[in-house]
Amino acid sequence: MTFTTILIIVIAVGSVFAGVLLLKQSASKFELTDEQQQKVKDREAEQRKKDHEQE
Repeated sequence: MTFTTILIIVIAVGSVFAGVLLLKQSASKFELTDEQQQKVKDREAEQRKKDHEQE
């Protein structure tokens, strides 16, 4: 392998690794209030009911 090929491979692997680290760093958890959690559960139950009726 030539130096240029090795350099391109190193740059490609480094770019992928940097992208993964950037995604990990920017990901953050978010907290929902009790009211928001209840709304999510209600919507989920409603959707499950609709899906069950369609079957």
